[in-house]
Amino acid sequence: MSDREPPRRRVPGPARPTAGRRPGPGARPARRPGPPRPGAPKAIRLGSPRPRLRLVGVLLTLVLLAFVVRLVQVQAVDASTYAAKAERNRYVGQVLAAERGEITDRSGVALATSEDAYDITADPTMFTQDELEIADGPERAAALLAPILGQDQGKLAAKLRPENKALRYVKLAGRQTPQVWRQIKDLKSALAKKAGGDDSAVNVLAGVFSVPTSKRVYPNNELAAGILGWVNAEGRGGGGIELQLDKRLAGKDGEIRYAQSGGRLVPTAGSTETPAVPGSDIELTIDRDIQWAAQNAISKQVEESAADRGYVIVQDTRTGEVLAMANAPGFDPNDLSEAEPEALGNAAVQDAFEPGSTAKVLSMAAVLEENVAAPGTHVVVPNRLHRGDRLFKDDIDHPTWYLTLNGVLAKSSNIGTILATGQLGKTQARANEVLYDYLRKFGLGSPTGLGFPGETKGILAPPDTWSTSQQYTIPFGQGVSVNAMQAASVYSTIANGGVRVEPTLVRGSTGPDGRFTPAPKPDRTRVVSERTAKTLARMLESVVDDEEGTGTKARIPGYRVAGKTGTANRVDPATGKYHGYTSSFAGFAPADKPRITVSCVIQNATRGSYFGGQICGPVHKQVMEFALKTLQVPPTGAAPANLPVTFTP
Repeated sequence: MSDREPPRRRVPGPARPTAGRRPGPGARPARRPGPPRPGAPKAIRLGSPRPRLRLVGVLLTLVLLAFVVRLVQVQAVDASTYAAKAERNRYVGQVLAAERGEITDRSGVALATSEDAYDITADPTMFTQDELEIADGPERAAALLAPILGQDQGKLAAKLRPENKALRYVKLAGRQTPQVWRQIKDLKSALAKKAGGDDSAVNVLAGVFSVPTSKRVYPNNELAAGILGWVNAEGRGGGGIELQLDKRLAGKDGEIRYAQSGGRLVPTAGSTETPAVPGSDIELTIDRDIQWAAQNAISKQVEESAADRGYVIVQDTRTGEVLAMANAPGFDPNDLSEAEPEALGNAAVQDAFEPGSTAKVLSMAAVLEENVAAPGTHVVVPNRLHRGDRLFKDDIDHPTWYLTLNGVLAKSSNIGTILATGQLGKTQARANEVLYDYLRKFGLGSPTGLGFPGETKGILAPPDTWSTSQQYTIPFGQGVSVNAMQAASVYSTIANGGVRVEPTLVRGSTGPDGRFTPAPKPDRTRVVSERTAKTLARMLESVVDDEEGTGTKARIPGYRVAGKTGTANRVDPATGKYHGYTSSFAGFAPADKPRITVSCVIQNATRGSYFGGQICGPVHKQVMEFALKTLQVPPTGAAPANLPVTFTP
């Protein structure tokens, strides 16, 4: 035997159950589970997860598909539309207001100019409860702004809480001074500083902004207001030259577009700008000093006479340029809230009135030009004259006058004028036609040529429609209507040797490039011969120089003055009936070498005298004297004509 022990034999024991392994040969069969013990929990049997996974997958696919479709629509189909909307929301535009041109007198003195101002604006979306986290943001802001802007608190609050919730811009106040905006800006800064250090504080003015603009200013207040007019709240001309030449004065607004975020400029995003084009400066024919003298004189006389209104026109007889056009009462275009409605405008060209005896010079021009009479022609003037269905008289009762034609004009005889113009035709109808033609040539019934807003062309009916009385009243200035510029132009025509020069108010304009462009030359029309004009000038001297004349209060020592008084029944514009008087005086100087025409008209004088020679004669003298000195017009030194006024029968 060997020393090794024989191997021990293993006796197989009971086989251990192995998970997932079938029992091998010889193993004991698995024990079947017995019936469940009482009280043991029942086993839960789960369904298959596959249907649920399929449903979730379908839903996710549909959602992703919707996203894909929307993405394609936004980025491909409607890309340009959405890009434009984004651009509009990102970029904002702001108008760059053009600087309005100045209006100056003939020497370049500013009569209307512009200064810096601000439009106070707001973004209503910045006053909402979501933005400010308070419910009464608009009301709080309005309470702070109302006393500064001088506006109603409730109206301001309504602007800050508009019905259109998407509205991003409202104008709270236009054309405010820099001082007003500085007040608002300081208050806004103080609120912002307080809100930065106190979480409970709110800057209710964060949505208030300003837009630079300009404000129209009239340095001389009421001076020449009737000519200049005014500028309305929108910055456009509301009357006068401001309205007539608005396009030239206004220029062309520009625009700047810039990117913004939260109401603030994004400097790195760039901007585009279309510069504003300034308006042209307008130079008037007006002389500021003469305008002041005319306005001062007529204002005082209207006040002394307790009259409704009055006007004075000063014109250069050679060029037709209007050197002054004054109205009383006037208004201050800097503050229209204080102006009387009836004082607005330019009554000198907007009022139509019957000229009365100042129109007799027209009848005399026709008589002389037609060679039916001469200054020395004898005219027997009775106290009364029966014509048609009326009995005519002069302004005073008198015995029979033995006047020359020159005397008829000097003493302003209605009867003498009727008798003289009756010689213009073999019949009264023909005489009417001849006179009408001369009235038209002198500019009656036609626009003056100024093109002024609201200008009236007066009333001159065709001769075949003249009533029985008009046939005899029109020769002495009743039954026909003119404006004050037309009346002045008649005398300038005579002073200019019988040539009518269309009146002008504008000398020219200076554009943004600095170039001066003169106004077009006015039309010139021969009305009567130079001989007739000179004869009329000598006859008009008798009105002023002769002791029997009605215009002695218009005399100026050292100068020869030609002129004519007028006192006409006045048509009340309110009733259309005669009430009160229109008083006037028109003339020129020096009579033998004319340079200046002055025409004065006063409506409805109710205190003191109402005769034209008494209340308008002194105004004519005062304004004429000032104008002659201002323009340095020397006296001619020649002796007056001294034509005879009467004759001995």
